[in-house]
Amino acid sequence: MPEPQKTTFAPQLNIQSGVTNIDFYINGFGAIELRKWLNDDSSIHVAELSIDGAVFHLHEETLRLGSFSPERHGGTTTTVGLFVPDVDAFIARAIAAGATEISPAQDYDYGYRQAKIKDPFGHLWMIEMKI
Repeated sequence: MPEPQKTTFAPQLNIQSGVTNIDFYINGFGAIELRKWLNDDSSIHVAELSIDGAVFHLHEETLRLGSFSPERHGGTTTTVGLFVPDVDAFIARAIAAGATEISPAQDYDYGYRQAKIKDPFGHLWMIEMKI
């Protein structure tokens, strides 16, 4: 008998049309590319990635459906929270690969160590761990 699937959360992040290189996520986040679908011009239509088993998707923006990349409007309405074993090491790797630090890692009285970065495609990430 197959094991029942558990509920998981897999955000879909929109990227501008024409993007061909998503190596930032592999080099900066240690993501593994699970699969991807390309357009006729070899740009990315959809890519499925995983960071230590946490799956997320990159999808080219679809203007007619109101799915915009952060670059189109100079901002985003979402911050993706990613819990990792070592915030400082994760942030250092991401910044070395091209992320921009928004707020440095620090401990908060509610029991988390957190830092915020922006990836090269304009997505905001809250990198965090329980302390």
